[in-house]
Amino acid sequence: MRYFFHIAYHGTNYSGWQKHPGVLNVQEVLETALGKLLKTVININGCGRTDAQVHASQFFFHADIERDLDDEFFFRINKILPDDIAVFDIIPMQGLCHARFDAVQRSYDYFIHTYKDPFLNGFSSLYLDPKLDLNKMKAAVALLPLYDDYRGFCKTPDRNDHTICKVSSAGLFANSNGDKIRFQISANRFLSKMVRIIIGRLLDIGEGRMSVDEFEHYLINKETPKIIIPAYPQGLYLSKVTYPYLNLLPATTFTATLQSGVDAGWQAV
Repeated sequence: MRYFFHIAYHGTNYSGWQKHPGVLNVQEVLETALGKLLKTVININGCGRTDAQVHASQFFFHADIERDLDDEFFFRINKILPDDIAVFDIIPMQGLCHARFDAVQRSYDYFIHTYKDPFLNGFSSLYLDPKLDLNKMKAAVALLPLYDDYRGFCKTPDRNDHTICKVSSAGLFANSNGDKIRFQISANRFLSKMVRIIIGRLLDIGEGRMSVDEFEHYLINKETPKIIIPAYPQGLYLSKVTYPYLNLLPATTFTATLQSGVDAGWQAV
């Protein structure tokens, strides 16, 4: 039986999702926990990859398991997993549904705060510049759904079969004080570090180091800059994954500190 696991994880302690020897990663922690409970080697396939210290407030992986997984198993897997990984649902699937290849849309959220706050450390990225021009940043964000080739926002574009990404929506939001910023983007696929590279360019625009026209130049001409500096990983969340046959709401709403800001009202810039 093929199962989809609906999970979330806080990525601070991990070198990303993907299994690599010699480093702590989310995939291996899950495979080890499943193998311990099921007394056999379990291989899992995730819906994507996240970089070191990047979070996922919604993530799916699939595994082929030759037994029924009941409520007791659900309780036991959560009990042995570390506190920064949670399983919300275990869903039996018909046929060979694939957690990665069947996904039709992924969404990311990126949080920025412009003042030092120890309670946001690890959950949001600190950029100490209260003079960001949010209107210019908004103008650049509005360009993203108008283009579909993101070669200029990928460090290693030639490693991909292509660099086409269909961005369905992108938005910039801020709290009432303008010192917390939230960027949201949805697309059918994303290139390696693409969201963090976009954020880095938006910050360049906000700080006056790049114009909106220069930003659009990379979208139009599909040029990869010689120097690309991605934004910090700590503020990035894979926040929604959608399938033709499965469209679950995220079971978690980021952190209590960030959520209180949402309750107070994120406003579109």
